[in-house]
Amino acid sequence: MTTSHIEHIGIAVKNLQESIQLYEHILGVSCYNVEEIPDQKIRTAFFQIGQTKIELMESRDPEGPVSKFIKRKGEGVHHIAFAVENLADALGEVEAKGFQLIDKHPRQGAEGLNIAFLHPKSTGGVLLELCENPSIKK
Repeated sequence: MTTSHIEHIGIAVKNLQESIQLYEHILGVSCYNVEEIPDQKIRTAFFQIGQTKIELMESRDPEGPVSKFIKRKGEGVHHIAFAVENLADALGEVEAKGFQLIDKHPRQGAEGLNIAFLHPKSTGGVLLELCENPSIKK
């Protein structure tokens, strides 16, 4: 698996609008994209910091994964996402190495990326996301 960089850091928040204002004030940059992701039951907001993005995530469903995360752990870092060249191949590689996959196949995520998650039970307690931009071919 070839990773090129940290694609983004996902942060679970209770109130997206308040958090956007907070992060714009802290980071000194504007939010450049707000997006609804219905199948993940979230609304997201993105900030670009160099090559890495910050993704704020607000649950749209009290039983959704982000809402459950906040109930268990409170607001804060939810996951770290790494950019990979070929997501399907990367999933096969990490599974062969014994890591537990949440997503056995790539699925559509925010900003047109193909994504898949690795289970934190097999990654030292950290939820990891692998992302591939299908529009960038090498």
